[in-house]
Amino acid sequence: MTQDHRSDLEIAHLLADAARAATLPYFRRPDLTAENKEADAPGGFDPVTAADRAAEEAMRSILSEHRPDDGILGEEFGAHEGRSGRTWVLDPIDGTRGFISGTPTWGVLIALSNGEGPILGVIDQPYIGERFTGGAGFAEMTGPQGGKVLETRTTASLGQAVLFTTFPEVGSETEAEAFRAVSRQVQLTRYGMDCYAYALLAAGQVDLVIEAGLNAYDIQAPIAVIEAAGGIVTDWQGGPAHNGGRALAAANRDLHAQALSILSGF
Repeated sequence: MTQDHRSDLEIAHLLADAARAATLPYFRRPDLTAENKEADAPGGFDPVTAADRAAEEAMRSILSEHRPDDGILGEEFGAHEGRSGRTWVLDPIDGTRGFISGTPTWGVLIALSNGEGPILGVIDQPYIGERFTGGAGFAEMTGPQGGKVLETRTTASLGQAVLFTTFPEVGSETEAEAFRAVSRQVQLTRYGMDCYAYALLAAGQVDLVIEAGLNAYDIQAPIAVIEAAGGIVTDWQGGPAHNGGRALAAANRDLHAQALSILSGF
């Protein structure tokens, strides 16, 4: 079987549509249950639901039909090696804790990577109906109020910046202290938005996202969307972040340099 005629962006939209259809029937359903993937770790909690698995299975089925030569890396079903040198990186529900809590801040993450990093990304929020896409030459969103071009902010200093992270503890105690060192310099710090924080950064609503302990499927789609919108995403030393770990996403290079000068000391 060979690749079909559809563009990679068209395939990405097919994947996002399929994940919407798979996840929404479960969202805010009172009988939804979650398994804990870290049940054996003291105090660990990493939930997974039938919605996570259904969404990833739906996306993998589409890729098997339309992009059989490409590899797949997904959170729930691992890696499938391809023959093309390209990999679709899937997080069927980024923010499962938010999903099971009923908050509309979770999302579906889809990226296409060529081995050097993501070249196309989608952040989709099915319940709100917002979709953020980015790649070479385009960065845009669609939603209930229509569509618009994505463009990051031009905020010049940390003292004017809005900062997001998902968990107040961030990661290790050292990583938490590094985050707090930046947080003390900014105008406003907010928590708990999962991948939606990256979407807001690309849309020009916030300035910085700082996280640690990420996997490749957590960050590749945000990298593609944010960089297409004019932002920058690196690790805490200024290197590539697409394999996960620590990530610093910034609206512009000036802010990135200011935050990096603090984080790189930890």
